[in-house]
Amino acid sequence: MPSQGTIGDRVRGLRLSRRMSQAQLAGPDLSDSYVSLIESGKRTPTPVVARLLAERLGCTTEFLLHGIEPRQRIDTELGLRHAELELYHGDPAVAADRFTEIVKAAGEDNAMLAAHARLGVARALEAQGRIGRAVEAYERLRREAAAHPERLADLPLTVALCRCYQRAGDRLRARDLGAHALSQVDRLGVVEGELAVELALALVETESGLPYVERVLSTAGPVRVGDRSAEVRALWQASVTAADGEDSALAVQLAEDALAAGRPARIAVRRARIAMHWARITASDPENTDLDRANALATSAVDVLAAFPAELREYARSLVVLASVRFRLGDTESAVEIAERALNLLDAAKGTTGATAHMVLAQVALARSQDPGVALSRAHDLLECEAADRETARAWRMLGDLWGQAGNLDRQTGAYRRALEAVGIRVNIPGSMTTTVLAR
Repeated sequence: MPSQGTIGDRVRGLRLSRRMSQAQLAGPDLSDSYVSLIESGKRTPTPVVARLLAERLGCTTEFLLHGIEPRQRIDTELGLRHAELELYHGDPAVAADRFTEIVKAAGEDNAMLAAHARLGVARALEAQGRIGRAVEAYERLRREAAAHPERLADLPLTVALCRCYQRAGDRLRARDLGAHALSQVDRLGVVEGELAVELALALVETESGLPYVERVLSTAGPVRVGDRSAEVRALWQASVTAADGEDSALAVQLAEDALAAGRPARIAVRRARIAMHWARITASDPENTDLDRANALATSAVDVLAAFPAELREYARSLVVLASVRFRLGDTESAVEIAERALNLLDAAKGTTGATAHMVLAQVALARSQDPGVALSRAHDLLECEAADRETARAWRMLGDLWGQAGNLDRQTGAYRRALEAVGIRVNIPGSMTTTVLAR
C-alpha cells in the first residue's frame, strides 16, 4: 500500500527510523537547514536531491517522491486497466468498486493516479445510469482540473457533463457546455479521434453544434468494424493469469492490448449513433430535404450496429430512424418492413423506440388512407409507463400529431398533455380549450 503523508513526512519518518540527525542525512552535499525545509514541506527536493536522499535513507526514489514502490505502481496501473476493461466490457458496478479501491490506495501523494481513478468512478456511475451521481463526480473533477491542470484535462470532463446534463433533462446547461467544448476543439482543430467523436455525439444529442458534427462525420463516416469482444475477453483473461503469476509487467501489456482491441469498436458504435441522430433530425424536420444524405447515414448506422449483439437496442433504434427516412422518401413498403423488423427485435418491450416504430406504421396507414388506430393505440401502450424525459415528450407529441391527423381530438389532447407532463409541465384546462391550446 502507498505511504500516507507528504514527501517531507517520509523523509523525516525514514530518518528517525534509522536514527539519523538532519546533519547526518545532509552529509557534505546539503545543509541540515535544507533538510529541515524539506521535512517541513517548505521545499520540494529536485530529482537529483531526491536520489541522493533515497540512497542515504535506504529506499527507492520512487517511494520517496510518490510514497509507492515501483512494483506497487505497476500493480496500481494494472488495477486501473482492469477496472477500465470492466467498465467497457464487463460490469460498470464492479468497475466503480475497483476504481474506488484505487482512489483509496493511491492516497493524496499519488494525485495523478487518484484523479484518473476518480474519473473512472464517474464514468462507471454514468454507465450504470446513475446520472445525478455522475454529474456530481464530474463537476468535482472539473474543479480539480481547473486547480491542477497537470492532473486532468478539462475538455473530456466538459464533454462528459454535456452528455450527462442532456440525459438528465437540463438541455440548456448541456448546450452551454457543448458550446464551451466546441470552442476548445475549434481552437485545437480536432475533428478526428475518440474525443472528437464523443463531443460530436454529445452535440448531436442536444441538436446543437451541427456543423461540427457534420465535419466529424465527413472526416471518415461510420466505420464498419467487426465485433472483437471475444478477443478482448481472451486478452483480459490472459492479463489476469499473468497477474496471478506475479508477472505484472506482462499483465499490464496484455490489458493494454485488450483495451486497444476494443477501442475501434467503441468509436465505430459512437459514429453510428451520430449518424443515426443526424438522420433522425433530418427526417423529423419537414423543411429539410437532404433525405438522400439522411438515408445513407441511417443505412450505415444500421449496418454498423447490426454487428454488435450488445447494441441490440441501439440497432433497433437505428432501424426505426431508417424506417422514418424511407417514409419521408415515399418508400412506404420499405418503411413498413424496416419498422416491423425493429419491433421483432424489441419483442414488445416498452419504450420510445417501439412506440415510434408503431407510429411509422401509423404514418404509412394514413398515407394509404387506412385506419391508423391500432398502431397508435399500441404506441400509446408502450409509452404509458415510460420515464418522463425529453425523448418521451417528443414521442408523446408525435403521437398527438398523428391522433390529430386521424381526427381523434380527444386522444390528441391526451397525448399532448402527456408530452407536457414528461417535461414537468402540468396542464388542467377544461373543455375544448385544452385541445386548442395544446395543439398549437
